[in-house]
Amino acid sequence: MEGAMTIPNLLSVIRIILIPVFLVLFLKGSYLAAVIVLGISGLTDLFDGKIARAFNQVSNLGKLLDPIADKLTQITLAIAYFFYFHASDDALLRGASWLFWAFVLKELLMLIGGVLLLTHDITPQAAIMYGKVATVAYYVVMILLLLFSPGFGVFHNWFTLPSVAIIILVLISVVLTIIAFFAYAPDAVRQLRAKKNVQ
Repeated sequence: MEGAMTIPNLLSVIRIILIPVFLVLFLKGSYLAAVIVLGISGLTDLFDGKIARAFNQVSNLGKLLDPIADKLTQITLAIAYFFYFHASDDALLRGASWLFWAFVLKELLMLIGGVLLLTHDITPQAAIMYGKVATVAYYVVMILLLLFSPGFGVFHNWFTLPSVAIIILVLISVVLTIIAFFAYAPDAVRQLRAKKNVQ
């Protein structure tokens, strides 16, 4: 594929490879190492787009790999947190654990929608402000949980987020995620309808 062998695409592949690494570290209880891996993943996400634009290395493969890496990372984080909080002794956290499936559902729908658009030769819409805000909020909340959650937070011996605060943070992120989804969905449906009308 022309333009496939680029640094931005390599960074996206590295981000995908880091997903199971993070998951294994998280499940083994190596939370500090998991935070470091997540930080590296975030840096590759930050730099791949900047490098692609600065050195004119934007490619069709990159437009596909980057969102796939993002969505798989977010799905993995949400599922990991679901299982941890679902097994918690705290009744509030057990109940709130189901909120994480909102992230999984949204990202799966976005992946399916993106594939559907591509099969109709339609380039999925680039990230809009709602999506960017939701993504930033998501990662801020997930990192805060990884640092300060009761039981597994890297710094939980010094400071632990109260259960109510955790639920509020996750709820804020869920609301922003839902808003972002409904900001993308109408445009995707419109593009599909326009394509079918042309055909």
